[in-house]
Amino acid sequence: MRKIILDLAVSLDGFIEGPNGEIDWCILDDDMNFDSFLASIDTLFYGRVSYDTWGNFQPDDKASKPERELWQTVHSKKKYVFSSQHRHDNKATFIHTDIADKVAEIKNETGKDIWLYGGASLIKTFIQSGLIDRYQLSVHPIALGNGKPLFEDLKQRLHLKLVKTNVFQSGVVQLIYEPIKE
Repeated sequence: MRKIILDLAVSLDGFIEGPNGEIDWCILDDDMNFDSFLASIDTLFYGRVSYDTWGNFQPDDKASKPERELWQTVHSKKKYVFSSQHRHDNKATFIHTDIADKVAEIKNETGKDIWLYGGASLIKTFIQSGLIDRYQLSVHPIALGNGKPLFEDLKQRLHLKLVKTNVFQSGVVQLIYEPIKE
């Protein structure tokens, strides 16, 4: 069965974006091998706001060739958008009801793993519903002081098992966890 992977940058103090939605503090080093992660997935899950911002994002003409290729690879994946809006989009499938059932259907399809891209509201829903199979949290060496926390309004404790740690040249530490099923 396919896995839903939350691959996400987080500040040292637990925020996934700054107080104004900024993510300019995120580092992407060559040794992070993000291309390998992208090769392991064939589907992305977006919230509507994240999809509207990033789902069809095109870097400007000044962007490096690797950045343009990265976005081309991201956009080659199948996209699902979880939203209360009923919308038709040729580049994505919108889901607005029965989230857990739809996610189970998609996980049972043949294919590679699924990247839970975000945003914060969708991540919160997936955490609270126990729909994430792997947490790949890249902890960046910065404390933001405030912003959007990763673990917000938890209804109960989330028990995780550390399965791997990666340390990168920038000081980013990637912690890979899987939920402990009780």
